[in-house]
Amino acid sequence: MTNIQKNLPDFIVEWIDVGILVVNRNMEITLWNHFMARHSERRADEVIGKNLFSCFPDLPETWLAKKIQSVFLLKNFAFTSWEQRPYLFRFPHNRPITGGCEFMFQNCTFLPVKNESGEVESVCITLMDATDVAFSQTLLKEALETLGESSNRDGLTGIYNRRYLEKHIAIEFDRAKRYGEAFSFILFDLDHFKKVNDGYGHLGGDEVLRSIAQRVGSMLRTTDTFGRYGGEEFGIILPFTSLEDSCFLADRVRKAIEQTPVNFQDTQIKVSISMGVSAFKIDQSGYEQLIDEADQALYASKKAGRNRVTCHSPG
Repeated sequence: MTNIQKNLPDFIVEWIDVGILVVNRNMEITLWNHFMARHSERRADEVIGKNLFSCFPDLPETWLAKKIQSVFLLKNFAFTSWEQRPYLFRFPHNRPITGGCEFMFQNCTFLPVKNESGEVESVCITLMDATDVAFSQTLLKEALETLGESSNRDGLTGIYNRRYLEKHIAIEFDRAKRYGEAFSFILFDLDHFKKVNDGYGHLGGDEVLRSIAQRVGSMLRTTDTFGRYGGEEFGIILPFTSLEDSCFLADRVRKAIEQTPVNFQDTQIKVSISMGVSAFKIDQSGYEQLIDEADQALYASKKAGRNRVTCHSPG
């Protein structure tokens, strides 16, 4: 075997682009390769023979000491990914601007170093730079979350769409059924909206829908769910709210819409809405009945002359 072959393992350990350090049972550093020296700015001759935690007080001592001791005890390797713990050593990373993180993401392995009798005398810790992987996965996660959120939103008004409303009302219905809590639903639409489109064009109609969505949304609680049910029809889910309180809110919303015209180009468009309100009852067969009762109340508002609130009553 040539000298080059004999020295090859040491050369690889020293210059591989992976951090490698070894500690004994006293937590003294016995090996510190070039990767560790370069990123920590501490040469091997500065740290070898010294206590790991004395040299690097920023390390998570309680967690890391327990991790290393488990390798001594179990005589088996351990692994920690950046998703469990973003980093072990606070090393700078290769994305100073776009990384979205302060330090290098790291995957760490803890390997038992055994003597001839099979006893673990040291633990070898390796650090792999996982910043690029973490950055890519973070971007992917954000993109998927954005895509998921956009699929729940109405493209014109930005509020929730009918699919999300029905999904959420089913969840609230099951909760109310289980715990017997108050829960109401409001359905409303714009009066004579066809005349708005005919008189001001679809651009005017779109502006009215956007304006109504913004105004109503600003009057609701963060716990309420507001969405476009279809066309000029909207729905509001009101958790922990009685029929009486929901009808009071509905009338306040109706008055606010009636009293404030929508500005469009050089004119003001007067708008009114008709509303139907229903409340959860323990004997309802499903959330569809709650929606149907709100729809019946809305129809009653229109039949009675529009621009009014009707609260559904049993019987």
